[in-house]
Amino acid sequence: MAWAVRMVCLMCFTAVISSRGADSAGALTLANESNSSRSGFAPDTQTFSVEPGASYGLAAFGSVQAHHLALLSFSYGHMLGGVAGGDHWFRGNFELRGELFTGAQFAPDSEWLVGLTPHLRYDFATGTRIVPFLDAGAGVTATGIGHPDLSNTFEFNLQGGGGMHWFLNDKLALTVEVKYLHFSCAGLSSPNNGLNGVMGLLGLTWIF
Repeated sequence: MAWAVRMVCLMCFTAVISSRGADSAGALTLANESNSSRSGFAPDTQTFSVEPGASYGLAAFGSVQAHHLALLSFSYGHMLGGVAGGDHWFRGNFELRGELFTGAQFAPDSEWLVGLTPHLRYDFATGTRIVPFLDAGAGVTATGIGHPDLSNTFEFNLQGGGGMHWFLNDKLALTVEVKYLHFSCAGLSSPNNGLNGVMGLLGLTWIF
């Protein structure tokens, strides 16, 4: 876990340095608060995120053991058109994302993992520096984690949850996410009890 803590500290330091003296108007992708009717992301906006974090394992929903994971996530996103939702409170942008994550299980024993997951995210248009979002994804994972909950190197992964961006300037945001995480092989082999956990990520998102 020490490497994840160092990564978070380094990212926070980078965020503070990057935000000092930066233009905070958000002209590229975010409208200012006095123009909230035009808030949201432009249709061609892209994002890139780096987020270290961890998953707190749950011996529940079929899992025999609680699997605690240290994680590092890299993701690229592209908005799927302009702002949806008209003038309603839920107006925002749909974003298609691809995530590559890696890390290791550190309890109950040490094992490796790597995964690739496409996501669909909905970014709420608030017209402020705070942009909450909902996110869901399903992909594939390779891991050394085995019995009694998993059986093969190849597993599927499911993720779902939410988070928020806190924009430091128009091109950089501090991003926090909390999601449910599940690994299993969909019954292709046995055992298939599954791995379940609550995942937290904290990192930086670049907007371009």
